[in-house]
Amino acid sequence: MPKPLEKLKNGIALTKEDFLWILEKQEEKGFRETLQEYALQLRKKNFGNTIYIRGLIEISNYCKNNCYYCGIRRENSSIHRYRLEEDTILSCVAEGYALGFRTFVLQGGEDPYYTDERLCSILKKIKQNHPDCAITLSLGERSKDSYLALFQAGADRYLLRHETATESHYGMLHPEQMSWQNRIRCLQQLKEIGYQVGCGFMVGSPFQTKEHLANDLLFLQQFRPHMVGIGPFIPQGQTPFGQYAGGTVEQTLFLLSLIRILLPQVLLPATTALGSLEVGGREKGILAGANVVMPNLSPKEARENYTLYDNKLSTGLENAHSLQALQESMKAIGYEIVIDRGDAPGVLEQQKR
Repeated sequence: MPKPLEKLKNGIALTKEDFLWILEKQEEKGFRETLQEYALQLRKKNFGNTIYIRGLIEISNYCKNNCYYCGIRRENSSIHRYRLEEDTILSCVAEGYALGFRTFVLQGGEDPYYTDERLCSILKKIKQNHPDCAITLSLGERSKDSYLALFQAGADRYLLRHETATESHYGMLHPEQMSWQNRIRCLQQLKEIGYQVGCGFMVGSPFQTKEHLANDLLFLQQFRPHMVGIGPFIPQGQTPFGQYAGGTVEQTLFLLSLIRILLPQVLLPATTALGSLEVGGREKGILAGANVVMPNLSPKEARENYTLYDNKLSTGLENAHSLQALQESMKAIGYEIVIDRGDAPGVLEQQKR
């Protein structure tokens, strides 16, 4: 067995050169299949055939940032902006709970309207109404004091994609006001506070090279997040990158398998972006090693206007109301959706308050 694969399978730390070797081999006949087969063995060992569901609530498409790839960037004047008020968010959670969801993801742009006071009120009421649930936040960069206040109010997890582990590449994707160092600092602070932390990157983002991907994998190996969110870059027409080529389903699936082997117990979503690019893309993600899906609990108008990229799924199996159809699609490939908080293995004891 080639040395990088032997190290990977035995849990030995890989070097950048090891990751580059693996990335170069992905086009060789049978290599992807070999990696996928081992990823599924590890997934079965750690999680059986269970799939965890997260109820996604997109609370705002206002954002103070101007990232070059994002459809809700500040300077995009062509979209209809919205915010969900507290009562609407609580109603979405109650509806999701009745459907069987036990984790809720509050996601939005970096919207100053959502102060710590507003968010803490929402978090406390969710936990009062549904104490057996987990709450994940995905609201971008905030101060350490803010992260701490939200954690103490009831947030359990925080998703913050690092986007790229190469500082120079980060600068190609974001305006100069945004700092790669601050993004990494935020991730470290979240972990220090006690969150279950998720990071991740876009596959096939503009200017991305195999070296950038090798740095991403090195970062994941060192940081050891509880969750990793990756998905193909899909251009949004009203952004500076609107005419750039997108990422591919094939490379995303390869990287999902690789990440499953690198971090066997990680929570790994099969994202909406996969399903947006290809019919059955999300199911392919599960068959590559993913173990989380995130149906959308947002009101229909919010789903239609939370346009991070073009041609995003906004009806169908990503909609929580189609949960039965999603269950059937997972069952057809040998997996079962469970009613469970779906914590990363070994973290519950760390999070006892």
